[in-house]
Amino acid sequence: MTNVRPLPTVRPDDAGSRDSRAVRETGKRMRSRLLDAAVELFKAKGLAAVSVAEIATAAGAYPSQVTYYFRTKEALFVEAACREVLYVARQAEAAAAGAPTGADYNRRLVETVIGSPGLALFVEALSLTRRRQDLSPLVERTFERLHAEGDRAYADTRKRRGWSSAEDPATVARRFWTLALGVALREGATEATVAQAVDEMTALLRAAPVMREPAKPETSGDA
Repeated sequence: MTNVRPLPTVRPDDAGSRDSRAVRETGKRMRSRLLDAAVELFKAKGLAAVSVAEIATAAGAYPSQVTYYFRTKEALFVEAACREVLYVARQAEAAAAGAPTGADYNRRLVETVIGSPGLALFVEALSLTRRRQDLSPLVERTFERLHAEGDRAYADTRKRRGWSSAEDPATVARRFWTLALGVALREGATEATVAQAVDEMTALLRAAPVMREPAKPETSGDA
């Protein structure tokens, strides 16, 4: 009698689980492709000028897949804008991480965020959700993440550098994004340049800085 090992028994529920996971992974990849394609089109042309068919073509998908995963173009826009502003926040953290002084830290944050297409998309998404309240939960969660990640980055940098602030890190993070959105909104509604917007926000932060360096000890001269 030959020593043949029996094949493992595959239970129907195991096969079903694997199939379900495969379907979920395929769905995640398609959603990501649609978001990647949509955000580039939205940056270039704005929400109104982009069609569902254009997004589908750019993603190598069908228009029905856009509506299947996101229901409407507006819902896709809000999700793309929220994802993009979180990416901008991570870019700002990376840009400011090596700043030698508190003032330079503030400046690098502002220069990365103000004028970025991701922030402009998010401002437009905020305006859209005033009319589409069903889309506001995603915006609210994005604000929570922006504030939480800003709080963490600020607290870590402050501890590592020995920089001080009398304010709670969470308050500082909330103020930064409130100022950034206000400055971006004004920039979009006026003829202000990005450089002017950066200078404006930097000046506002000087009045209530994100980061202060430790005060240098005073030296007394000889009497």
